[in-house]
Amino acid sequence: MHRIPILDLKRQIKPIRRELDLAIRRVIDNTDFILGHEVAEFEKMAAEYCRIKYALGVSNGTDAIKLALVALGVKPGEGVICPAFTYYATAGAIAGMGAVPVFCDIEPLTYNMSAGNLKDAIKASKRIKITAAIPVHLYGQCADMDNILKVARKYKLKVIEDTAQAFGAEYKGKKAGTLADCGTVSLFPGKNLGAFGDAGMVLTGQKVVAERLKVLRNQGNKERYNHILTGYNNRLDTLQAAVLSVKLRYLDSWNEKRRKIAAYFNRELECTGLKIPYLAPYNIHIYHQYVLRLKGASDKLIAHLNKKGVDARVYYPIPLHLQKCFRNLGYKKGDFPESEKAARNIVAIPVYPDLTGEEMRYIISSIKEFMYG
Repeated sequence: MHRIPILDLKRQIKPIRRELDLAIRRVIDNTDFILGHEVAEFEKMAAEYCRIKYALGVSNGTDAIKLALVALGVKPGEGVICPAFTYYATAGAIAGMGAVPVFCDIEPLTYNMSAGNLKDAIKASKRIKITAAIPVHLYGQCADMDNILKVARKYKLKVIEDTAQAFGAEYKGKKAGTLADCGTVSLFPGKNLGAFGDAGMVLTGQKVVAERLKVLRNQGNKERYNHILTGYNNRLDTLQAAVLSVKLRYLDSWNEKRRKIAAYFNRELECTGLKIPYLAPYNIHIYHQYVLRLKGASDKLIAHLNKKGVDARVYYPIPLHLQKCFRNLGYKKGDFPESEKAARNIVAIPVYPDLTGEEMRYIISSIKEFMYG
């Protein structure tokens, strides 16, 4: 068996290559490279897809979080709560605009922030004013937003959904990213909907916030040479918008294939002693990652699968509160036990929609070989 990567974009691109080439050619022929027609077209498509009023294309997912924080009025020095178990960009964006990351633990089934985690973090933060929270929809399914929003309303917090890994997922019939003040989306190439480079998006139902985002992403410019805010150069490239408009038409079918592959893996692995992904009853999962959990450390299973040619890895091996760059925040090992356990015990295996039946069977047999000897 050849090596099976965690993701194979060449397979995704091949059947739609002609559409992509034509879309890119149109942008080149028009030389409309900055905030061109294709950006507005993609934003309209994305807003309709998400059933929300506004979708604003930006430079990447990290900048999407930063812009949303600024647009919602979060100030430097204020505290923003996010999970300790997620990718660096969530906390990096908070710190990057001058606010202070305040970490909370996760609940062990979905690996997401819960209302209880949020409340604990608010109560523990006595020396800093908390003004916002960022629940992360990790691995492709939503956090329990109704209960999180109840806590946020009680404490008057702005809420931004980090939808980097869950664009297309649903919570109680609503699209991820449309449930709070803003939803931020990473359109990095490896995401379920990915550009051909860095790209991102902010979703919001609030006109005032959308107008502020438009100005902030474009150098604080409402009209040319009229800078009404101290803004940023965080525009979405027209070329990336053209690519994303093509790929968005296929997203639901790709996500459905991921669900079918996940269902097959669930059936084959449920009796192995491994913990298969939990699906919250209120969610439609898009399986950006298919994550298994062991009772002990996952490093030996990962080494075995890699030796067999199956790309397996941990997302994410070092929780944010233990990262060197956040040492100044004063956290220590043991502060967030569920995040630390997850970092030790989980393993992600390939789940991209272009896996063949033979590859799926090989992945399963390789896992069972390790479990049963």
